[in-house]
Amino acid sequence: MLNVTLYTRKGCKLCEEVKDSLNELQAQYPHRLAEVDIDSDSALVESFGWEIPVVEAGPYQLKAPITRQKLQMTIGAAFDRMNQLEQVGDPEYLMRIKRGKKVTTGDRVSFWISRRYLLLLNLFMFFYVGLPFLAPTLMKLGATFPAKAIYRIYSPLCHQFGFRSFFLYGEQPFYPLAEANVDGVKTFEQVTGIPNLNDPYSFTRFEARNYIGDDAVGYKVALCERDAAIYFAMLIFGVIFGLTGRRIPSLHWALWLLLGLGPIGLDGFSQLLSQFDWEWFASMIPYRESTPILRTLTGAFFGLATAWFAYPNIEESMSETRQYYIKKFAVLEASK
Repeated sequence: MLNVTLYTRKGCKLCEEVKDSLNELQAQYPHRLAEVDIDSDSALVESFGWEIPVVEAGPYQLKAPITRQKLQMTIGAAFDRMNQLEQVGDPEYLMRIKRGKKVTTGDRVSFWISRRYLLLLNLFMFFYVGLPFLAPTLMKLGATFPAKAIYRIYSPLCHQFGFRSFFLYGEQPFYPLAEANVDGVKTFEQVTGIPNLNDPYSFTRFEARNYIGDDAVGYKVALCERDAAIYFAMLIFGVIFGLTGRRIPSLHWALWLLLGLGPIGLDGFSQLLSQFDWEWFASMIPYRESTPILRTLTGAFFGLATAWFAYPNIEESMSETRQYYIKKFAVLEASK
C-alpha cells in the first residue's frame, strides 16, 4: 500500500482540510496516512515551519497552498509509480520497502544519537578537559595514584612540557622558559633547576615532560596550555550552541582558516621552526619561545572556530537523520 506522510501541527485548519481530501481519495488511491507533528522536533520546525501542511508520497512532495487537484495529481503519480516498481520488481525499491517494515536496534541507536549528539559531545569535552585539571587537585589532596593515572592517560595525547603547562595550587599559574621573556614571573628553570631546556634536542626535555610539581610550585595540569584552551573553547561553544537551539550557522571555511588555523599556525610553527638548529633558517626566523598568553589565546581561537565550523554541520547531518526516523516511525505506527 502507498504510504502518504502529512506534516502538520495542532490547530492547523489547512492540515485538517488536506486530511479530509486525502480521505476522499482513499477509494481511488488506497493509501496509508502517517501524520507527523512538526513540533516534535526542532529540525522539522526548521524545515516545514512556514509551509505546512506538507504532503509526501513516494518521491513527491507537495507544500501549501494545496488544492484538491494538486493533491489528486500527486497521489496519483505516486500510486502509479509504486505499481510500476512492484511490477518490474525493482530491487532497490524492494529493499527500501523491506527496511521500512521494521525498526532495528541500529535504527533506535541512530535515532537516539541524532537527538542527543550535542549532549554527548559536550559531556565528552567536559570530561576530556576536566580530567587534566582534576589531576593536580588529586595531587594536592595526596591521591597520587589516580592523579598519575590521569597524567599517564594523557601522555600520548599531549607533550605535557611543564614550561608550557598551567599549574594549580602553587606560587604562579605558569612557569615559562626564560626565553619567553615574561616579566614578573619565575621561570621553569629557576623553580626546577633543569638545564638546557631551550635545546629541542636535549634529553632534559623529558624531565620537563615528566615533572609534575610540588606543594610550593603547584601541580601541573595534564594538558598543555594550548590544548587546554582548545578543548575548553570547544566546550563553551557547544554549551552556547545548545542554549541557542542549535540555530547558529556554520562559520565559513575561509574564516575558519583565517581566525582559527592562522593564529595557531603562525605562533606554533614559527616557534617550532625557529628552534631547529638550521643555520640557513636562523637568519630568516630568529629563535623564539611563545608565551602562555599567546598559547592560550591562539588555542582558544582555534577551538572556538573549529567548533563553530563543525557543530552546525554536524547538526545539519543529524537533523536529516532525525527527520528520516521520525517519518519512518510514524509510517510504522500508522500501519498497526
